[in-house]
Amino acid sequence: MSALDPPEKQNRADRNYAVFEQPLNERMRNFLRLEFLYRQATHHHTTPSPWSTRAAVISLLEILTITGRGDPRSDVLKDLERQMVLLRDFQSKAGVDTERLQTVLTRLTRRRTDLQNANSSAMNKLRENEFLASIKHRSAIPGGTCEFDLPDYSHWLHSSESARQHDFGQWLEILRPLCESVIDLLWVTRENAVPRTETATAGSYHIAFEKTAPIQLLRIGLPADSTLFPQISGSHHRSSIRFLTWMNADTRPVQATEDITFRLTCCS
Repeated sequence: MSALDPPEKQNRADRNYAVFEQPLNERMRNFLRLEFLYRQATHHHTTPSPWSTRAAVISLLEILTITGRGDPRSDVLKDLERQMVLLRDFQSKAGVDTERLQTVLTRLTRRRTDLQNANSSAMNKLRENEFLASIKHRSAIPGGTCEFDLPDYSHWLHSSESARQHDFGQWLEILRPLCESVIDLLWVTRENAVPRTETATAGSYHIAFEKTAPIQLLRIGLPADSTLFPQISGSHHRSSIRFLTWMNADTRPVQATEDITFRLTCCS
């Protein structure tokens, strides 16, 4: 599998594996959360049910909370530039598919341009939107977005599908340049790393990282039909992995005692 294959092709290659990811710094944690929430929001946005619209709105509000901390736009722009520099270095190496490489560079350049041109004040206006703010405030209360708590929200949820999709689509469009840049950055970060086969002796594995090559993300691959899952702890200096055996939702998992073969990917 080439590091420059499109995401959909990589997804097909991973169908036989369950992949578990562990971020090793705060920026990567935020990126993974944004990717998760944006995919969740867009999934529910395309479903006509008012219940799906509720789920999409909650995802959007959580994105606004994450992006309200620090300066994620600046972090994403810096990371886009860093990845573009790394990819340009590949152009002089033998055996590189220059056409595919140029396709990826063009995509990242477009993401950078879209993000630079995005109206940063629009996101602040979205955070200050009274309708969304009231939903966010009531969401902190169990069942706080019931019809009797937020009649205006209930009225909107029972409006036509096209009206709801129009409103939500406008909100989502404000977040799109940032979130889609994050998704592409994560794709490149994952694809630029080469997986290797490792063995966890008696269900445990420890790894120390080189200071000269900082790792941002660990990916653990297990056969899709495996009863095992990894429990990962550590930092960008070193990490430990314990493999646990899943029983059922009513039984506590136990650590595996046999040697476990797994696929490890260290993404920088």
